[in-house]
Amino acid sequence: MTDSPRSGPALIFDMDGVLVDSNAAHKEAWIRFNRRYGVETTDAMIEHMYGRRNDEIVRDFFGSDLPSEEVAARGKAKESFYREMIAAHLEQMLVPGAAQFLHRYRDLPMAVASNAEIENIDFLLDRAGLRPYFRVVLCGSQVARPKPYPDIYLLAAQLLGVQPQSCVVFEDSPSGVAAATAASMPVIGLRTTYVNLPSTSLTIDNFFSGELESWLQAQLRSA
Repeated sequence: MTDSPRSGPALIFDMDGVLVDSNAAHKEAWIRFNRRYGVETTDAMIEHMYGRRNDEIVRDFFGSDLPSEEVAARGKAKESFYREMIAAHLEQMLVPGAAQFLHRYRDLPMAVASNAEIENIDFLLDRAGLRPYFRVVLCGSQVARPKPYPDIYLLAAQLLGVQPQSCVVFEDSPSGVAAATAASMPVIGLRTTYVNLPSTSLTIDNFFSGELESWLQAQLRSA
């Protein structure tokens, strides 16, 4: 039997565009990878990529009739290529202030809930030394429906033992914001990918934001 959910608060983080400013690297990795198959990657294709799970992206880029095994294989191959590209400078790609913010609030229950592949999440958390801060780590394949559905955020809250409305989510994409909103969780938007993120409680450039500190302290006092 599981314990009854605590009243919170808890912090839940997307990964790409939130903990690590990886969009440019993902874009370049997809461009190079797609060329192996004779596909030229357009700006519209890249725009449609943000915040989505790899199986969706691969089918968009290579066709919806691609067998599931090939979809998985191409997704894994691209992400392996991406990790090779960023290995030498991963720490420099962290969103400014992210590591300091995690350390400052390390006593709060925290989770990563990302549509990304688990290999990418493990790569970031282990290489950048961030894993000790997170009690729960979830990837897109652990839920039936990816963002913009709320499944991954509801599962994160459940595993943290916190009511969904007591969680604060950090996101950078409309699909991620939609997922958190559908889970009844307030959202802090990061402007790493989009300048405007409707339906967020606050939008910030990075984790050094004084507005973020003021907002979060107010939430902690009212919890």
